[in-house]
Amino acid sequence: MHVGLNLVFLTPGEQGGMEVYARELIRRLAQRDDLRLTAFVNRRARGQEWGEGVEEVLVDVDATDRRQWVTGEQWHLPRLAHAAGCELVHSLASTAPVRGPFRRITTIHDLNYKLVPDTHFGVRGLGMRVLVPAAARRSHRIIADSASTADDLVRHLGVDRAKIDVVPLGVTPQPDVTPTPEAELRARLELGDRPVLLTFSAKRPHKNLMRLVEAHARLPSPRPALVLPGYPTPYERALRERVRQLGTEAEVRFLGWVSDEDREGLYALAEVFAFPSLYEGFGLPPLEAMARGVPVVTSDRGSLAEVAGDAAAIVDPESVEQIAGAIERLLRDEAERERLRAAGRERAARFTWERTAELTVAAYRRALDPAAASR
Repeated sequence: MHVGLNLVFLTPGEQGGMEVYARELIRRLAQRDDLRLTAFVNRRARGQEWGEGVEEVLVDVDATDRRQWVTGEQWHLPRLAHAAGCELVHSLASTAPVRGPFRRITTIHDLNYKLVPDTHFGVRGLGMRVLVPAAARRSHRIIADSASTADDLVRHLGVDRAKIDVVPLGVTPQPDVTPTPEAELRARLELGDRPVLLTFSAKRPHKNLMRLVEAHARLPSPRPALVLPGYPTPYERALRERVRQLGTEAEVRFLGWVSDEDREGLYALAEVFAFPSLYEGFGLPPLEAMARGVPVVTSDRGSLAEVAGDAAAIVDPESVEQIAGAIERLLRDEAERERLRAAGRERAARFTWERTAELTVAAYRRALDPAAASR
């Protein structure tokens, strides 16, 4: 089976979970002997390591320019995939070419553009409102990360449920690095001896970090240090201003991207991981924290409760009081922290990229054999 992988969207280091998904999935697909893979990449992603035997074809556009990205995906990719002899093209980031003499399958991760419109703005927001529904209509099959997202596709875009394959994501294995020692991190970040409340999240409105910093301010003194790594956005200015208004600047640390060593070090010293997002198509960060034995507080919205099950403290993300209450209970209740550490590890172990790849290939087969999808 010759599969083309639509990576025209990818700007390394800027797509967060979608990049993790693409890299981890392709690595597992490349290990199979029943697939031939061709990756179609833009200029910025050229020369990446995709896996042994993965061919690379350049779609000669700069995907940071949204108009070029759309042109590359809608016009150049179909021609190049046809020339390469692809039987099927898998688009991995919610948009897809709407034409081409090959079968088309698209992973639609979420409907953020529709359900939490602040996620996307300007040209990108307009593009998502047009391109995601078009991909849903014109793809032969759709992959959704969760049953919650599948339900959203049916409810909001009118997709036939029989056309959707639910394929959960996996938990990325811990990198083979030595975590930065706790003492070093505490000294560098000026954390003192406070407990650490951690989140890994893009600084965007739907991640609900504004309510998280407000919940943190409600915790009794001495408060834990709230550490917020994640790529910076213009929204960070509003978060910093709110922290200043709350008078908690001495206890909040805004970080950008962190190294693997620092990331693992932060997980190791964190008492609680908070992820009160308003909407997620899947939600990798809570699972990654669970896999490392960090007790998690997360949201009851979108897929998060589905993914976390009973292995996390689940809250209404619009209630600052509930977020603060759950964090406070975990900070003071060692027995509950221990229960969630064990339950979280057990829950996270169910989500593997190998399973993601297996279910993805099953979806490919259904796309190539429409009769199989109805059996």
